[in-house]
Amino acid sequence: MMMNENNEVFTMEDEPLATLVQNMRKGSKWLSAFLESYRPPLDGERYLTDREVAELLRVSRRTLQEYRNNRVLPFILLGGKVLYPESGLRELLEANYRKPME
Repeated sequence: MMMNENNEVFTMEDEPLATLVQNMRKGSKWLSAFLESYRPPLDGERYLTDREVAELLRVSRRTLQEYRNNRVLPFILLGGKVLYPESGLRELLEANYRKPME
């Protein structure tokens, strides 16, 4: 129970408490979204899913399958799930970068 300096009980309609609850809800939504998208690195390496790589490269997941079949992209198959090392993707993109003609 929260009370003010006059020993009156705060209710949910009181502005300080209502503002506090509203701020807590906003913070909770932000934290939930952050935790849902956060992937801690494994031994300094981050691994991306099929969906993430498809969005990043703007290709279909079927195209990713072709890239894996042709060993274009580095990947790990773990328990039926395909993961792509972020550093390997970055190296591949840098190695295939072509400067524009001047």
